[in-house]
Amino acid sequence: MKLIVALLLVTYSLSSFSAVLVGLVDIQKVITTIKEGKNVQSSLEKAFNDKKTILKKDEEKIKKAQEDYKKQSMVLAEAARATKEREIQDMMMKLQNKTMEYQREIQKMEQDMKKPILDKLRPIIDDVSKSNAVSMTFELSAAPIVYAEAKKDLTDDVIQAYDKKHPGK
Repeated sequence: MKLIVALLLVTYSLSSFSAVLVGLVDIQKVITTIKEGKNVQSSLEKAFNDKKTILKKDEEKIKKAQEDYKKQSMVLAEAARATKEREIQDMMMKLQNKTMEYQREIQKMEQDMKKPILDKLRPIIDDVSKSNAVSMTFELSAAPIVYAEAKKDLTDDVIQAYDKKHPGK
């Protein structure tokens, strides 16, 4: 009798494992495809291009200062040459610091702008997963799943559900 019960339990547990349907969602694709995400991307690109323009102007100033230094270096006194070299070096350090500062600003801006989208996305992924009878849903790029017999890509369904629930501005 115990053998029959054990056999039934093993059979039942094995059959339940084979019925697991794994859902996959490409969050990056969702964010870049939904209307709200496209607005975020557009804002980030504008901010990036504005910062890039400022950095290009600073680079041009440095190049001009280097060219002027090359022209004048033969006639400048040793102290004046050292001063010019320090000035150019300082300009280069300031540019490098400004570049890193701008990178941090853009990254923070991206995080701040995407956070509300991600917060609204979680319940939508839950709903789409439930409506597709998915047992588990993983983010595609971070999914540790190498193989699953039964899997379904929910990305397009999530995009449609998000845009339907949260029309872009």
